[in-house]
Amino acid sequence: MHFDLAACETLGIVGESGCGKSTLARALVGLQPATSGAVLLDGSDVTRLDAAGRRRIRRDIQLVFQDPLASLDPRMTVGQSIAKPLLNLCPELNALERWKRVLSMLKRVGLKPEHAQRYPHEFSGGQCQRIGIARALVVKPRVLVCDEPVSALDMSIRAQIIELLMELQREMGLAMIFIAHDLAVVRQISHKVIVMYLGKVMEQAPVDDLFDQPHHPYTKALISAVPVPDPHIERTRTRIILDGELPSPAEPPSGCLFRTRCHFAHDRCSRDVPNLRLIKLTRSGVACHYAEEIARAGDL
Repeated sequence: MHFDLAACETLGIVGESGCGKSTLARALVGLQPATSGAVLLDGSDVTRLDAAGRRRIRRDIQLVFQDPLASLDPRMTVGQSIAKPLLNLCPELNALERWKRVLSMLKRVGLKPEHAQRYPHEFSGGQCQRIGIARALVVKPRVLVCDEPVSALDMSIRAQIIELLMELQREMGLAMIFIAHDLAVVRQISHKVIVMYLGKVMEQAPVDDLFDQPHHPYTKALISAVPVPDPHIERTRTRIILDGELPSPAEPPSGCLFRTRCHFAHDRCSRDVPNLRLIKLTRSGVACHYAEEIARAGDL
């Protein structure tokens, strides 16, 4: 897997549960050791830093968690939770400066200064996620990793949080990695997308290219599951139903990891691991031996 991410750019990561999305997020921010590869920030490999180096780099890479309430300490007030990263990562600030930044960040995410004295259980799920975002951004990071930040929220609240993240990205120049199951949300917020399966990238492309012309059979199946607002189109279109369950990561299939559920699998797929390669005349990287043949054959 290889990807580059610039300021004010969002990379969406999608795939079924168990495909490695959250593991990747935790490895990027240093909460889980990387078994191989490198994570470069300004040329420095985050995975090979000592404890002091990781502490310095943590100011630049922050994480928003999936469960907004569980990610907050119930014994700490909201103000204390947001101030904690400043205590750990911004020792140059005095108490008054820390508190001013906490109140400013609360206001920026749509909450009130008096909320700083309350506890997490006094807030709704959407408000708790706003608190989590404030805590992640209070140290002014350059990279924000969002691990399914809206999956536990109602649809209307979900839209508000997405809009908030996009506004904050523009204001702060954030590079953002956004992990989600909801492909409609990924299409709205992302500039480019990675599709993962059993810890490997199946397809990587700019967002419009991937949704308008998916090349990998797995990507096609995921996109076909997204509801279409037009009732006539929704009733008449063909859905792609994947056979079986996601294989165990401990005992992955030989060759192509997706072959046990793929309608186009051939003998070669069981022998050879397909590399991620650029499809001619496109900007899409696809890990499939027969991507061009599938494209010529039309939709599955």
